[in-house]
Amino acid sequence: MPLETLNTPHAARPGNPRAPQGLSPTILIGGYAGLCLLPLALTVVQGFPARNIWRELSSGLVMVGYVMTLVQFLLSGRFEWVSGQVGIDRTMRFHQVASFAILIVIVVHPVLYVVPRLFPDPMQALAGLSRMFASPSLRTGVIAWWLMVLLVPLAMFRDRLPFRYEVWRLSHGLMAVAIAVLGTHHTVSVGTYSGTRWLAWFWILATILAVAAMAHIYLLKPLLQRRMPYRVVSNRKVADRMWDVAVEPERGGAMRFAAGQFVWLNLGHSSFSLTEHPFSISSAPADRPRIGFTIKESGDFTNAIGSIAPGTRAYLDGPYGNFTLAGRQSRGVVFIAGGVGYAPVRGILRQLAAERYPHPLRLIYGNRVETQILYRDELDAFTRSLDFQVRHVLSEPPAGWTGFAGELTPDVLDKCLYDIRGETWLYFVCGPLPMMDGVERWLKDRGVPRGRIVSERFKYN
Repeated sequence: MPLETLNTPHAARPGNPRAPQGLSPTILIGGYAGLCLLPLALTVVQGFPARNIWRELSSGLVMVGYVMTLVQFLLSGRFEWVSGQVGIDRTMRFHQVASFAILIVIVVHPVLYVVPRLFPDPMQALAGLSRMFASPSLRTGVIAWWLMVLLVPLAMFRDRLPFRYEVWRLSHGLMAVAIAVLGTHHTVSVGTYSGTRWLAWFWILATILAVAAMAHIYLLKPLLQRRMPYRVVSNRKVADRMWDVAVEPERGGAMRFAAGQFVWLNLGHSSFSLTEHPFSISSAPADRPRIGFTIKESGDFTNAIGSIAPGTRAYLDGPYGNFTLAGRQSRGVVFIAGGVGYAPVRGILRQLAAERYPHPLRLIYGNRVETQILYRDELDAFTRSLDFQVRHVLSEPPAGWTGFAGELTPDVLDKCLYDIRGETWLYFVCGPLPMMDGVERWLKDRGVPRGRIVSERFKYN
């Protein structure tokens, strides 16, 4: 949609921006802690006599760890009431960190039972551990134990695995469900405390909810998507290895979203297919019913993005993310983007143009070469319709280049933003992870409060 068509009072209305929803961080943290401690509280109120300290420690740790395991099903990033306010990247990061803690607890759980035998006779302790793993009555727990030992490393090193992401995703989900079902059977059938009525029902109900969460993602969502299909209406090259893919609903209205959010996009596959990828929406709510994505050729799927023909069926799962201006107050906004990281920024700028945003806007846009600059004519148009300035930074500038040269280093950023002062501005950062890390460090060194920096990231060391 041409920018000029957005600069009318009427165009701002159809977008109907949708701010991210979700529970507050305080409620989420409190609820998480309460759930983890609930089985311990149920154990205490039943008045069981104390046992060996190592057995008590093993039981207590594994109960907390198992609650954490079941809650992991809700931290997959597809539940807006969980991630809406805190950010999907933070819930996914917690999901990853929690998996390490769970793995440690699960691994040490059987070991703690034989600790009292270690000092008199280490071989006797090993023999006891071997008998535990060979016991028919503990078989479901042993299988769940080994699956957990396999699950976490496979998730840690998934980028290095010799098979496609979709295969890993399917195996990850199936193993997670198996761990939940087998672990609950083990807990209820042989657990000293968990075999009691209240704790048994707690574990059964928690497991049902965990499996239901998985079914919601893999079954219910695809069913709903089948009722709301989209079609590719255009696919055009907009820069070096960059494509603008636009879709519209086949019937009904397009989804509501806030500018800057993203969706999982499925192009040309069944709604039940695992071949879907997260992409930021690079159009604005005011552009609806058309929803656009700016996609870079950078992998198995995206390398063929240019071959996606108009008319291809598409499914959208979303929107997600809180990389959005909706609900935030500011006297001005600075966007710092690298490469295709400009995609969600573009959606925000288009919406602000539709709304005739009155405050100053600044964009620092880094690329390697000039041919990678996205939507250059539109950026020029923004300078005429908004209080907007753009400063291009190229790491490999051509002869005669009049913009900034180099990376988005502190020196370059100081030159680009020398006139921006005060804590009333918001700073949106999006691009390659090393760039984001450097920019965020620079902002913090400059005294910008963490709450004034908006970013989302989906890969971690």
